[in-house]
Amino acid sequence: MKIEVWSDYVCPFCYIGKRRLEMALDQFPHKDQVEVEFKSFELDPNSPKNIGQNIHEVLAGKYGMSVDQAKQANQGVGQQASTVGLTFNFDEMKPTNTFDAHRLAKYAETLGKEALVSEKLLRAYFTESKHIGDIDTLADIAEASGLDRQEVLNVLNDKNAFAADVRQDESLAQQYGVRGVPYFVINQKYAISGAQPTETFMGALQKVWEEESPVPVLQDLSTEEDVSCADGNCAIPEKK
Repeated sequence: MKIEVWSDYVCPFCYIGKRRLEMALDQFPHKDQVEVEFKSFELDPNSPKNIGQNIHEVLAGKYGMSVDQAKQANQGVGQQASTVGLTFNFDEMKPTNTFDAHRLAKYAETLGKEALVSEKLLRAYFTESKHIGDIDTLADIAEASGLDRQEVLNVLNDKNAFAADVRQDESLAQQYGVRGVPYFVINQKYAISGAQPTETFMGALQKVWEEESPVPVLQDLSTEEDVSCADGNCAIPEKK
């Protein structure tokens, strides 16, 4: 089973949804046969790296609400995060452009480190209040994930490196009609939109497993009939 997850590193529900999926997988008896692949999605591709506003001000401007209302909304999201063991420090978050972060994740994928780097990027932004639009910060995160720092800097300083990979994910998201994240696609056939409850993920995993797992079809090589018992009765062979 393959699960593709479209998400952005500054999307709070992406982190919450990721954790809920992981909690469901921990209870799924076939977890070792599930592959999770992260896909790039930018909530605001035009966002500058240095916005000059805190997350409350950004939210207020985007949705036409007061800063106090934005704080209340963020507090509610933070409470949801706490139910899955996450701590969101909204007051210290540094809103930024995430294109380079996605390019880093694509590079990490070539080294088998995508899952680890993606987790560290989310934690860096939401919990550790790091500037994940800053190349040196991204290099720190990569190095902490076991990647070679200089190689990472070489990649990030080349604006074309892994850019096409990010754009390809975003193009595929458009083909699927993805309008928001997180967005989960299972076996390129089933979709889950948003940070659904863990129970929803568990039900989806079980449903897809039952419907998609191959059922063995046996070829009958028998040469005679009336030589078996079924339903409590045995066949009586006809006299020849």
